Amino acid sequence: TGIFAYLNYKVSRTRKEIFEILVKGLQRLEYRGYDSAGVAVDGNNTEDKERSIQLVKKRGKVKALNEELAKQDEMALETEFETHFGIAHTRWATHGEPNALNSHPQRSNNANEFVVIHNGIITNYKDLKKFLESKGYHFESETDTETIPKLIKYLYDNRESEDVSFTTLVERVVQQLEGAFALVFKSSKFPCEAVATRRGSPLLIGVRSKYKLSTEEIPVLYKTCCSCNILYAKSVAGKSKSSRNDGSTCLHSIGEKKAVEFYFASDASAIIEHTNRVVFLEDDDVAAVVDGQLSIHRVKRSAGEGPVRAIQTLQMELQQIMKGNFSAFMQKEIFEQPESVVNTMRGRVQFETGTVVLGGLKDHLKEIKRCRRLMMIGCGTSYHAAVATRQVLEELTELPVMVELASDFLDRNTPVFRDDVCFFISQSGETADTLMALHYCKNRGALTVGITNTVGSSISRETDCGVHINAGPEIGVASTKAYTSQFVSLCMFGLMMCEDRISMLKRRQEIINGLQSLPDLIKEVLSLDEKIQELAHELFQQRSLLVMGRGYNYATCLEGALKIKEITYMHSEGILAGELKHGPLALIDKQMPVIMILVKDPCYKKCQNALQQVTARQGRPILICSKSDTESMKFAYRTIELPETVDCLQGILSVIPLQLLSFHLAVLRGYDVDCPRNLAKSVTVE
Repeated sequence: TGIFAYLNYKVSRTRKEIFEILVKGLQRLEYRGYDSAGVAVDGNNTEDKERSIQLVKKRGKVKALNEELAKQDEMALETEFETHFGIAHTRWATHGEPNALNSHPQRSNNANEFVVIHNGIITNYKDLKKFLESKGYHFESETDTETIPKLIKYLYDNRESEDVSFTTLVERVVQQLEGAFALVFKSSKFPCEAVATRRGSPLLIGVRSKYKLSTEEIPVLYKTCCSCNILYAKSVAGKSKSSRNDGSTCLHSIGEKKAVEFYFASDASAIIEHTNRVVFLEDDDVAAVVDGQLSIHRVKRSAGEGPVRAIQTLQMELQQIMKGNFSAFMQKEIFEQPESVVNTMRGRVQFETGTVVLGGLKDHLKEIKRCRRLMMIGCGTSYHAAVATRQVLEELTELPVMVELASDFLDRNTPVFRDDVCFFISQSGETADTLMALHYCKNRGALTVGITNTVGSSISRETDCGVHINAGPEIGVASTKAYTSQFVSLCMFGLMMCEDRISMLKRRQEIINGLQSLPDLIKEVLSLDEKIQELAHELFQQRSLLVMGRGYNYATCLEGALKIKEITYMHSEGILAGELKHGPLALIDKQMPVIMILVKDPCYKKCQNALQQVTARQGRPILICSKSDTESMKFAYRTIELPETVDCLQGILSVIPLQLLSFHLAVLRGYDVDCPRNLAKSVTVE
């Protein structure tokens, strides 16, 4: 789900312009998968001390919301606001079906005094709801989020004095919430003020001004006393309100007009077209903009947490998140793989000297080499990247390697020890289950390693060390280039672990040579696109699809089947070819489409046996095989012929035809490839 909010301070904007900025922000976040959208802006009474708040919410796509906004007759589009704060959200339903009532912003009451947008999940919302209902607050939606604006309204109604600030109210709310959240608050009681906070879900703030900014680092303000919710560092009782806006502790513009714009978003891709100057919030930060000044507050100091939040300059380019000549982001990302694997290896693999250095792991390498076992933890595609590289890691490190689904790993309370090294693999670096598994392993003293694609993400910040896979922004919900870059990153880790073993020299060099030729071989596989499209025409009306292989290519079957499930909504299953006789063979007949992966590797003979078993039962196998393998082709109904590479990297080449096949099947079935139903890009809820 996506959060986007925009505050213009002394920068005049019409309501039409504000709508356009909010809608554009939501469109940049559409790739995250959602089923409804909404905005909250100020009403027409701009001169009043309190500004009324107008909500517009709609089930369906952002386009439908935009059309709805254009129809709002009572909100004059030409009205000018010198200062204004608007919030917008795309919701992926977790509590309550997708409809206008359940979509965000959620409100405190019919007067819309407090409204909030929320990513994540509030786990204790039932207790909060029960408490608030007992106090006479009426709920209109089925969401967990609605408890938040009702709770802040309750705290406002019961405040101890008139000058309790918006920030203090939000701090009090957050102390009652359990679960994961990124929140942005707006209130008619505090016009043109913004308060935002996060815990376990990403949130960042972009800053734009034509004037110089007062600081490059925003100092964090702490409470001086826990029992009193209003006293802050640098403040004296009775002056607490003004201390928050003390110029030395805030970020503001130094121009004579002090004009500045702030953008709040759950993802940098929504902010980048406006500004590349951003502040990433840490867990439990509360950020407030009052009178055009941004300050950051915390209730208590956490271990290892810095006293300031630096303004960072994003290196991302807008064209990186645009589709270019492709019909979908997913298609663009599949075709980017020759470049994305190069970016993953750039500066890390020296092909001339045969050295591999992962800067993020260098300082911890001795400790990793002393460990007893490696644990690879992930969800979905990231888990498959671990399955794909397990065999080569066992071979190169000579350590036992456990591969775990994060949710199952937590369910079992898996034993973890101080001499374990735990890898957490996640494209977004925010995946809720993987993040919880990370906290679990840290508490047990294991060394933690992050493998992510997002700088500044929770997993990249909270692990002891890690590798940024550098695949570039991945916008399609179904992961493609991130999978191949995770695969390459884990192979590079294996190569780094065995660089001083003479017995491994030959094998190591063979894999490094394989990595060098990989981009050209990927281009060769991508040239099969038309042939794969023809195959999709034959298969798109089928109900089910089996994908079989073993050894290095078992993960390819799991990942290929997952892609087909995710975006084509067909039933598909990845089957270990060695298990064929133990049950799945019963499914084989001349109607059942079977894709078999059969490449020249140590399992080649065993896979040929499986092929014979399928054809003996009138199966019509579609074969993904080496282009030199004329013998196996005799038994195939259709073939996709791949170039050969070193056995442990073959899975990168064999997964691409399945990525392309799933894409073409989805297009033929008329589905939205980038936003499959019921799924979200960054899974920040359990």
